[in-house]
Amino acid sequence: MLRLLIDTSVWLNIAKRRDGQQIIVPLRVLLHQNKLEILVPALILDEFDRNRPRAEAATAQSVKERFRLLRQDLQDYGDDEAQRWIAEMAHQIPHASARSLQNFSEISDLIRRGTLLEPSPENHTSVVRRGLEKKAPLHQDKNSVADALLIEQYTSALRADEGACGEYVFATANYTDFSVPKGDRRQPHPDLAEVFEAANSHYVYDVDGLVATLGEKLGSDYLEEAEEVEFIQAETPTRSLADILAAQEEYFEKIWYGRSVMRDTEDGQLQPGTSESLERTILAARRRIEEKYGSENLPPVDDWEWGLMHGKLSALRWVLGDEWDFLDT
Repeated sequence: MLRLLIDTSVWLNIAKRRDGQQIIVPLRVLLHQNKLEILVPALILDEFDRNRPRAEAATAQSVKERFRLLRQDLQDYGDDEAQRWIAEMAHQIPHASARSLQNFSEISDLIRRGTLLEPSPENHTSVVRRGLEKKAPLHQDKNSVADALLIEQYTSALRADEGACGEYVFATANYTDFSVPKGDRRQPHPDLAEVFEAANSHYVYDVDGLVATLGEKLGSDYLEEAEEVEFIQAETPTRSLADILAAQEEYFEKIWYGRSVMRDTEDGQLQPGTSESLERTILAARRRIEEKYGSENLPPVDDWEWGLMHGKLSALRWVLGDEWDFLDT
């Protein structure tokens, strides 16, 4: 079995990525299928929860800032088509932000499903020894005790599984504490090299390194899940503003037509007393709607269909910003 200890830095980087779902979903599925195990030191839970609000705010702000800069350029140099694009992008921004924040929520749930690791007295003793010997990740003039505890817990899990042929991965984006100094960040610091000497122990740098390792170790089990997520995302795009406005117009016109017809007399005539000018306006509007949608697709309809049409219009108007209590349907 593949066992992963993923540092908080990598989890946060996954959450910020646009393709984060292509990593999160396969991990969740394979964890459920017992094809991998996620080792979660208690301090990673604490760090993720502590850093999550700030990271979420930064991610949402990044999306808005990219749009702001694009909008400014298009307003300065764009044509009418660019203005329409701006309106469409303004509609998409909340959806893009929501998708990015979804990653944080799902990662929080995922790490809580992992195997919780509590530090042992031996782990704490080893951390003290590393500090006294100035060995990585305690080789710099900063407080890296939490990082030292991570590597000790990883080492303990690896040693406890000796002879069981499990594959272990330690993934981090914290190259200053864990990677070789001023060198290839994909290689561990010399002080940590012995932890990764065994063929079943792997040092992985950041998200791209983790993805490559998952593909290598899990093969089609991982790759097919990731491809399926990518396919689903591509095949189910967010509705454009133009689509929503067109649907809102359709149901508004159909409901207006139905209400107008309901006011007719039993022999299909407009109500007595209707002025000639109003009659011409009503009949012209009806003809236009009949030509646009076809008489067979217009009211009168049964009560269920009539209620459904009103519900669809209400939902579309709510998406466009109207309050539920003030929907003129």
